[in-house]
Amino acid sequence: MSKPVSSDDPRGLIRDAYQMEGITPAQCRTIFLDWALDPRGPGALRAAAKRLLQHYSPSHPMTEILQAALVELPAPDKRRGGSRARAIPDT
Repeated sequence: MSKPVSSDDPRGLIRDAYQMEGITPAQCRTIFLDWALDPRGPGALRAAAKRLLQHYSPSHPMTEILQAALVELPAPDKRRGGSRARAIPDT
């Protein structure tokens, strides 16, 4: 009997990735993207990734992908939108 699926990994995608022998980082990124697209509340993806990292082996390509999900990205630069952004400057 397989392990029960956690609420952090309801479809068992991350669990299955850790069980695959010879899985590549590219395959792990694809699986992670599929897992990350499941609807969650704000900030829940990062918290789920952190809990999954505590549960699984550190020597696996998926571990690197989950660790990357924990990195805080800088806020994007403010940019002007609308017609002002498309206007041709006076010369």
